[in-house]
Amino acid sequence: MNRLDATLELLSELTRWPSVSGQLDAQHGLAAWLESWMVTHLNARVIYPVASQAADKPPVVHVRIDTGASKTVVLYNMYDVMPADDAGWDVPPFVGGVCHWDDLGDVFVGRGAENNKGPLAGMLIVLRELLQNNQLAVNLEILLEGEEEIGSGTLRRYLAQQPCPVAPAEAVLFPSLCEYGGGAPRVYLGFTGLATGRLSVNGGDWGGPSSAIHASNAGWIANPAWRLVQALDAIAPAADSGVLGYIAPDAEANALLATLAQSFSIDDELRFRRSQRLMISGDAVTCLQTLLGSAVLTLAELHSDPVGGRGVIPFRASAELAFRIPPAFDQDAMIAAAQQRLAQPDLTGTRLELVDRYPGIRFGRHASGVDELIASYQTLGAQPQIWPWAPGCAPAYAFAAIAPAFLIGGLGHGGNAHAVNEFVTLTGLERFQQSLSLWLTAFSDSTFGRVAPHQGNTREVLKQNITGNFNEDSR
Repeated sequence: MNRLDATLELLSELTRWPSVSGQLDAQHGLAAWLESWMVTHLNARVIYPVASQAADKPPVVHVRIDTGASKTVVLYNMYDVMPADDAGWDVPPFVGGVCHWDDLGDVFVGRGAENNKGPLAGMLIVLRELLQNNQLAVNLEILLEGEEEIGSGTLRRYLAQQPCPVAPAEAVLFPSLCEYGGGAPRVYLGFTGLATGRLSVNGGDWGGPSSAIHASNAGWIANPAWRLVQALDAIAPAADSGVLGYIAPDAEANALLATLAQSFSIDDELRFRRSQRLMISGDAVTCLQTLLGSAVLTLAELHSDPVGGRGVIPFRASAELAFRIPPAFDQDAMIAAAQQRLAQPDLTGTRLELVDRYPGIRFGRHASGVDELIASYQTLGAQPQIWPWAPGCAPAYAFAAIAPAFLIGGLGHGGNAHAVNEFVTLTGLERFQQSLSLWLTAFSDSTFGRVAPHQGNTREVLKQNITGNFNEDSR
């Protein structure tokens, strides 16, 4: 069986597990299946057995591959996906399959195809080939989690143990499809922090009923739903679409953004984001500075009780929300300011309950693994965009004691993550696997782990590796 067929077969198996938050049977089943697959096909040693973990949380899969090398790298990935039903899909989302689209050619469609079961399947097949061909010159720590979409709480607590159960490493990589929208791949030198929670308002002494009452009383009985709207606007003005504050990027970040802006297209970004305009104005540098420098409160869901009640004043209203705070901000101070505002007399009855949180983190341009990731892209004809940190969130800080860098990386074109007809192109899967193999085999270079004086030297090493790792017979 050639590489692509093997990858599609594995991806089909992963897709059929509805490993959605709350579906604990499916998540435990998939975690155990992945653990068994890696033991069988990668000769991996289980460090944290799935069977030994609590039944009320998605397991962390942790295995180790010891090649006897002097260096270790960590590969992190996820097996949880977002919910989906069949409506609008070309194939059922938890069945998956190959389709031909006129604009993109052959694609695999299924929930998780891009985020992140497609890259997970591609990663595992690459590792199997490298091990079979005796081309893996590093030890591997592999960590797979089932809570990436909801804050990675179990994984973060696992990594916080003393001593840490993961061996010190040169770098951590989150293999992913990073040619977003089919454009230039991105390299992020850090990640935004996240605090998730719930803002709720119950009827009580301040006003509002203790159970739902007829809406005809609106002229003299307060409505918890309106108090919720008032509270949200007080801590994150609606006119600013939830922006809590802004900090100007420092000189190092601005230098990276100035270079990035030369190739960055706002029009392409809007098309990729299915939007018609930005809510801010300015040139590309200004817009990028604003995006990365903004701390934002995002709203996921708004509720009132009773559910579906029309013609009533609800007795309770709530909002599921998240504070997304860049690494330059003081997360504690930002949340404390929101708590203090909610404690004022005009907002009596409101309560902010944080469910989970982690800080942002940033690392240097020449941290271990960064130059090699850039070189792997360039070797395959892609010129990456380098961002000082990502506007998105990831639990990168939890790996800070393990390695000097947490990178998300890999070529390949996918799309519609969290949406209908999530996909990865078949050429994108192969491209992803090539780039991952190049990054992994770069660790055998004696210059790895030190600042490379000339990127060109690293690229030459990678060019020599590419044909050896991906010969025509294995395609």
